[in-house]
Amino acid sequence: MYAVQQPAREINQPRLTLWGHVWRYLVALGISALGMTSSDGGWPDWRFAMDISVGVVCLVIVFWRRRWPMTIAALTTLAGAFSLLAAGASSLALVSLATRRRWREIIPLALLTFASGMFWFTVMDTSAPATSTFAVWGLNVGINAVVVAALIAWGMYIGSRRELIATLRQRAETAEAEQSLRMAQARETERRRIAREMHDVLAHRISHISMQAGALSYREDLSADQVRSEVGTIRDGAHRALEDLRAVLGVLRGNGEDPETAPQPTYADLGRLVDEARAGGMNITFTDDVLGEPPEAIGRSIYRVVQEGITNARKHARGALLRISLHGSEEHGIDVELRNRLGFDSHTPGAGLGLVGLTERVDLAGGHIGHRMESDVFILEAWLPWGQ
Repeated sequence: MYAVQQPAREINQPRLTLWGHVWRYLVALGISALGMTSSDGGWPDWRFAMDISVGVVCLVIVFWRRRWPMTIAALTTLAGAFSLLAAGASSLALVSLATRRRWREIIPLALLTFASGMFWFTVMDTSAPATSTFAVWGLNVGINAVVVAALIAWGMYIGSRRELIATLRQRAETAEAEQSLRMAQARETERRRIAREMHDVLAHRISHISMQAGALSYREDLSADQVRSEVGTIRDGAHRALEDLRAVLGVLRGNGEDPETAPQPTYADLGRLVDEARAGGMNITFTDDVLGEPPEAIGRSIYRVVQEGITNARKHARGALLRISLHGSEEHGIDVELRNRLGFDSHTPGAGLGLVGLTERVDLAGGHIGHRMESDVFILEAWLPWGQ
């Protein structure tokens, strides 16, 4: 599973649309208008012009509050101590800064905003009486503190919500990526399984056909009826190989029976497999000393081991005696051994992956498989447990 990391806070701020900029400026202008209507309006012309000028400058520079959050917030907050029109811009800058949810930035700006507000109430506000009572001063302190706290809380809520949305989006993207990976792994596993079944079945069939055709090309003492009989046997083998190939391709196209759910060879089919190989001209001795019949899954693995051994012997030791021995019981598991002398190599093409696929199959069944040479004798050995 992928570890879902917390998104960086700097990238949680979504890109603002035109309407996003407009309504934020409208709110800022509303805050400024509310502040200006609370004043008595008895300002000299120079002060009114200064208030408007400073406020307009703040409304312009607050556009870049996301690029330089601390700088813009500090400048607009200082300007708000002298200009009511700048109050909206400073409020917008403080809320934007609070969305970053960094206390080392929020605390200094909160104190600066509070000090700026108190400076306005005590020095710049001409509507306040010259000798304010302690109650009036305390009321101003309370209002100022509540406003600053509300702006910071609102900004932190927006930042938290943005971070949650970004986290959920990242988790959704991660889940989608994991799902795609699982699907790719499932497809790869299915391809490997189908390739293994194709090798187990088709390699056996085609090597049988190749051996019969090769033997027929060297026989000059056969009558016409015998030749027709041998050709008929080759034809039947080719038909069976085509049927197996058609079944596998049907699965790949999605309109055939799955090889895993189709009837599979079992331990009981070993005799038929050996008889078929003998009928094709192979020299085989088969010894079965297994006490009882193993479970179906293990029997299928035994069948595939014997089938691969026959195929290899047919390819690389044509005419040599192949000894197949099965021994075992429920308590000790099952030993499979195939022995044959190295003989004439038929040069039948192959991928060389038969034993690799067998190793994977036997490992999955809980057993082990290996091969070795004793002088000029090739030995394929496998052990499988009675039950998986």
